Amino acid sequence: MKKTTILALLLTAAMPLAAAADNAVYKAKCAACHGAEGDGQTTMGKKMNLRDLRSPEVQKQSNAELTKIIADGKGKMPAYKTKLTAEEIKGLVTFMRELVPNK
Repeated sequence: MKKTTILALLLTAAMPLAAAADNAVYKAKCAACHGAEGDGQTTMGKKMNLRDLRSPEVQKQSNAELTKIIADGKGKMPAYKTKLTAEEIKGLVTFMRELVPNK
C-alpha cells in the first residue's frame, strides 16, 4: 500500500514536468509559425496560411496522423524526425490536444 501511494505521488509530480517539457519544445520549434496559442496568427503563419491547431479540422486527425506530419513535415513545414525524439514528438501531439479549451 505504501509503495502504491509513493508511486502515485511520483507520477502526479512528474505530469507537470512532462507538460512543461512539451510546452518548451512547442515554444522552441513550433510557436514561431503556429503561435503561442496554436492559432497560426504570426507573420509566418499568416504568410503560409496555417490552420489553427485548435480547429476541428486539425483536432479530428488521429495521433498517428499528427505524429507523421510532425515527423515527416507537410507542405512547407519541415520534418522534425531528425531534430526531435519520438518522445518529444509524442509530447507535441499531447500539447496540441491541450490547446483546445475545455467546453
